[in-house]
Amino acid sequence: MKFRSLALAAAIASVGLSAAVVSPAAYAQAKEQYFPVIVYRTGAYAANGAPWANGYVDYLKLVNAKGGINGVKVSFEECETGYATDRGVECYERLKGKGATVFQPLSTGITFALTEKAPIDKIPVITAGYGRSESQNGAVFTWNFPLLGTYWVGADVAIQHIAKQAGGLDKLKGKKIALVYHDSPYGKEPIPALQERAKMHGFDLQLLPVAHPGVEQKATWLQIRRDRPDNVLLWGWGVMNSTALKEAQATGYPREKMLGIWWAGAEPDVKDVGAGAKGYSALTLQHGAEPNSKVVKDMLAMVHAKGQGTGPKDEVGSVLYMRGLISAMLGVEGVRKAQERYGKKVMTGEQVRWGLENLNLDQKMLDDMGFAGVMRPVQTSCTDHLGSSWVRVHTWDGAKWNFTSDWYQADQKVLRPMAMLASGKYAEEKKITPRTPEQCKQ
Repeated sequence: MKFRSLALAAAIASVGLSAAVVSPAAYAQAKEQYFPVIVYRTGAYAANGAPWANGYVDYLKLVNAKGGINGVKVSFEECETGYATDRGVECYERLKGKGATVFQPLSTGITFALTEKAPIDKIPVITAGYGRSESQNGAVFTWNFPLLGTYWVGADVAIQHIAKQAGGLDKLKGKKIALVYHDSPYGKEPIPALQERAKMHGFDLQLLPVAHPGVEQKATWLQIRRDRPDNVLLWGWGVMNSTALKEAQATGYPREKMLGIWWAGAEPDVKDVGAGAKGYSALTLQHGAEPNSKVVKDMLAMVHAKGQGTGPKDEVGSVLYMRGLISAMLGVEGVRKAQERYGKKVMTGEQVRWGLENLNLDQKMLDDMGFAGVMRPVQTSCTDHLGSSWVRVHTWDGAKWNFTSDWYQADQKVLRPMAMLASGKYAEEKKITPRTPEQCKQ
């Protein structure tokens, strides 16, 4: 279902704006904060994309049910990409001129395409748990916000977890770790961090790409059966994940030695495999399935009980539903923070960027919002667009996911220099002058 703010449309028409730019005057006349929602409910990855989209849209509905963002109601509109980068760019171009608050591409490929567009249009791009890992450096990537974690964070924690199971980082020397990854910008993102860790600890990293959409992996798993790596990291999405687990079962590779990224650790990835996936673990983007959290109880009472839920009721609280819900929350809180400085009204993209650069979601605030036990605090700055790098591991018991680790935190002594080097190269290539601390204070 698609929604659009009539008030905003009228404001745009009244000042004669083009589809490309929305002036501050249009924002001033708009009555609602407009959130474009880029989704993929169709195509090879629909089973994973739909619950994310449902959680995202439901949270915006919950915000309105609670009175809006300091009284400012939210409007939103979905645009279907089918996980295709070109369609994602088309969605961006079509929706950006309607007063977009923030874009969340839900695709690393689309993120790469929008990274150069967002600074021109002055619209922040949130990539919660995906996107460009080096964009944590806000001095260079001034409009990208890889909040909560990047794939370098995931790769770093994955190695920490494997090392802990082995008895320490020094025990990794001589081991073989295979990365089975989606052959796309998404799947390739963790490779630099894993290569850095391999150099540090002396393990052999095997790179095994899988072509889109990932249903043909027999050759990959025959190679794994032959080489017998000590651990397999799964960097898949959609049908690729369940296919990998089925192939692991068929070739006799222990699921207990497999560890997935957070996009390979949700209910759609394991439900069709069932007991065959028992023992398989995955990283979580802070949260896992959270059916007993207060925000889920609020959602059921204030949205679904009134017949306004976007998807099935029994999906509420599942892993990817929560991922979408939290992604929407981050955008909303960027607006709320911006209102502290600019007033309780509809915010522009530039104002929301300031809000996202000054997020301070401490534990008390998260608890009050209904996220107690769900996630850790998030604090950003002008130069730190990551805000948090905490990760847990959960394990499939054949019927449900259970947390099986304490919190890990990615080692920024390893990742920060990598991010600075990569972002510096990007700035040089694109002729970008990084922001100074003084400019950040403006």
